[in-house]
Amino acid sequence: MTSPPIDAMPRPSRPAFWRDPAVRGIAYQVLFVAIVVAAGWFLVHNTLVNLGRQNIATGFGFLGREASFAIGESLIAYAPSDTYARAFLVGLVNTLYVAILGIVLATIFGTLIGIARLSRNWLVANLSLVYVETFRNIPLALQLLFWWSLLRAGAPAPRQAWQPLPGFFVSNRGVEFPVPQSNPAHLWMFLAFVVGLAGAVGVSRWAKRRQIATGAQFPSGRVGAGLIVGLPLLVFVAAGAPMALDWPALKGFNFAGGSAVSPEFTALLLGLIIYTASFIAEIVRAGILSVSWGQTEAASALGLKPGLTIRLVVLPQALRVIIPPITSQYLNLTKNSSLAVIIGYPDLVSIANTTMNQTGQAVEGIALIMAVYLAISLTIALAMNLYNRAVALVER
Repeated sequence: MTSPPIDAMPRPSRPAFWRDPAVRGIAYQVLFVAIVVAAGWFLVHNTLVNLGRQNIATGFGFLGREASFAIGESLIAYAPSDTYARAFLVGLVNTLYVAILGIVLATIFGTLIGIARLSRNWLVANLSLVYVETFRNIPLALQLLFWWSLLRAGAPAPRQAWQPLPGFFVSNRGVEFPVPQSNPAHLWMFLAFVVGLAGAVGVSRWAKRRQIATGAQFPSGRVGAGLIVGLPLLVFVAAGAPMALDWPALKGFNFAGGSAVSPEFTALLLGLIIYTASFIAEIVRAGILSVSWGQTEAASALGLKPGLTIRLVVLPQALRVIIPPITSQYLNLTKNSSLAVIIGYPDLVSIANTTMNQTGQAVEGIALIMAVYLAISLTIALAMNLYNRAVALVER
């Protein structure tokens, strides 16, 4: 008996569209989005109606009005006659400034403490252990208050200021230090540094491709360091080596000249660094321990010193474990900088609070704060994810 041809066999009928899993999946997603949009519209509409009943202004038009309040610290030009938008920009710049410095310094300090935790020296390992277990178990708000009180109440008045180094003064007004006097050569030195940095990256990539193709090594590290340091140095020498400094000096009841950092900024930065570094240290320690001990033994068999073994063998492999959790610590440090409001540092939250007290538009102020921190956090996460992808192992 012969079987019927394939073309003549009956094909299964397509199920009704409401039984199709793909169609149902799309329908559920559309329904969920519609519910979220409806809930958001209800909340916004209800808020606007209630604000209208109480005769409270809404919208972001207040950003164009005069702020009429002073800001103690600002990295950009600001005066009370400027707008609320300018005041918000000052707060944003202050927040980014302390967050970037905190991330860089906490990473360096935390990495050193994490490596010290694995030291064979009993004293170094246990001092690192005490540091980690102490500072990561004390709330950050209390640490900020402690450092601020120490700098404000523990430091002397300007006339009795401590002078640990020539030109450096520590008082309850902050830390005063000399800075180079403004010179056009500084801009050209910065541009030379950028060019040298780009050149060092290019040389490193070229050397890596050359080594893969030919096996020959090239001293890209020394050449890159020479470009980064040498180009600005050449510009410095060509400009006549401008060495003039603006020195701080006591005049009346305060210092004049030089530059200074306030006790509030110093306390905030210290607190963020010390607190976050205690978590980064444990992340680094765990990442190093995740690398097989055979890698260290192989490096020792090749004659590498312990320092080179850590830098060239262990840490590059540990990075793949370290980066994801350390990204969370960077995000935490950035968001924890909002605690600056409790010690009086004019960050974004502090300036937004002043604005909301003056305008009464709390909803818009809080919405701006949320939008800014969301944008900063997403930017940090994107940058770290791109770096994580760059150092990840590529499977063949």
